[in-house]
Amino acid sequence: MTDTTELRPRKLFIKTYGCQMNVYDSDRMADALAPHGYEPTPVIDDADLVVLNTCHIREKASEKVFSELGRLAELRREGGRDFTIGVAGCVAQAEGEEIARRSKAVDLVFGPQSYHRLPELLSRVRRGTPVVETEFPEEDKFEHLPLAQKQVIRSRGLTAFLTVQEGCDKFCSFCVVPYTRGAETSRPLEQVLTEARRLIEAGVRELTLLGQNVNAYHGLDAAGRSIGLGELCARLAEIEGLARLRYTTSHPSDMTDELIAAHRDNDKLMPYLHLPVQSGSDTILKAMNRRHTRADYLRTIERIKAARPDMALSGDFIVGFPGETDADFEQTLSIVREVGYASAFTFKYSIRPGTPGADMDGQVEEAVKTERLARLNELVTAQMRGFARACVGRTLDVLLDKPGRLPGQLGGRSPYLQAVHLEASADLIGTVQPVLIVGAGNNSIEGKIVTHAERNPASVLESQELAAISAALEHTRT
Repeated sequence: MTDTTELRPRKLFIKTYGCQMNVYDSDRMADALAPHGYEPTPVIDDADLVVLNTCHIREKASEKVFSELGRLAELRREGGRDFTIGVAGCVAQAEGEEIARRSKAVDLVFGPQSYHRLPELLSRVRRGTPVVETEFPEEDKFEHLPLAQKQVIRSRGLTAFLTVQEGCDKFCSFCVVPYTRGAETSRPLEQVLTEARRLIEAGVRELTLLGQNVNAYHGLDAAGRSIGLGELCARLAEIEGLARLRYTTSHPSDMTDELIAAHRDNDKLMPYLHLPVQSGSDTILKAMNRRHTRADYLRTIERIKAARPDMALSGDFIVGFPGETDADFEQTLSIVREVGYASAFTFKYSIRPGTPGADMDGQVEEAVKTERLARLNELVTAQMRGFARACVGRTLDVLLDKPGRLPGQLGGRSPYLQAVHLEASADLIGTVQPVLIVGAGNNSIEGKIVTHAERNPASVLESQELAAISAALEHTRT
């Protein structure tokens, strides 16, 4: 526990686990502490305050946290330094009292709905009492968080996350989110627009809207009218200086006609959608309480492709859910083949205490889960690489956002969220350039900037590109 001094800035080290929302939350913790003299440091040995911002999605998440806490306790003991140790995030929310009981080195445990109160909680810690704060407060934390300084925003890069929705009411039987993040809530429109303008004024060019179930967004406007994610994207697209919009993570049941139309009509909304299905088997989808069937999901994909033929899809898949048979797993493989994914995240089912899945009969043996995951990974990897190879020879608009790994090289992102590397001058950072894709690796694609003289007339280019994109997406299904 630290008795800080005003003679020097206090140093803050945050280790972030898991999802993009935790990345956003870590930045906002730093923003909340900045007025109180804390400066971020990448070096844990320099820190006056170390915060582990935890995630409960991954397997054995809590044990990994306890292992890290053991290392921190040893560092504090053997290094002869006194620094405050805090645990935040979803593991903290779910297991706050257990963390305090098992790790006496921890000074502060707080959930994701309480980080706006971090300065106050630290004041209580300095008075000599460990603090566990895992209640769901009634106040809106976003109303109490200071906006980051422009120079701080700039230091974080040209792309930014922006949480617009939290929590979930779906209660999938494998998921802890409703218990750690609470019920679905959406930030008011003007609150989101204010934060977005601040980010864009500081130089951010691309925003990714975040939510545990982001397409369930239903924020209120100034007149008290509930608006959906499609309309929110339309309002954000009006902000001068914003080049691109994305959002994640979505639920198939909340892909409304309005949101699908936004993908057709909003040029700033990228043609890349993360839409998890989790399983291709109706039996397993029902056991998971996913609230959609295989046919429902495929119809949603058809609607999306009808509105935006160049849409590339990403997904999540869980193998080895309780009761999953070989036939159920084959249904998952078949839906992957039928849809064709440009990217995917795959997981073995692992028990989350307190969720319905933890008590289900028919738990699948670990060896079976491992074998199924390997087969699924082989298929989705082939699709991902096939999509990347199909991009070669096409011209994609690339947002150049950072220096590359080699001298004279820049890095950026394609509309499909692919990492792109090319030779270009550093003064192009922050611009969107037409890039001819000339090569595809395992994790990135290579390109060269196309000059205006080399480009086709816009109308011809659009028709040619649309045909090429559609062909590339079809290629992933074979």
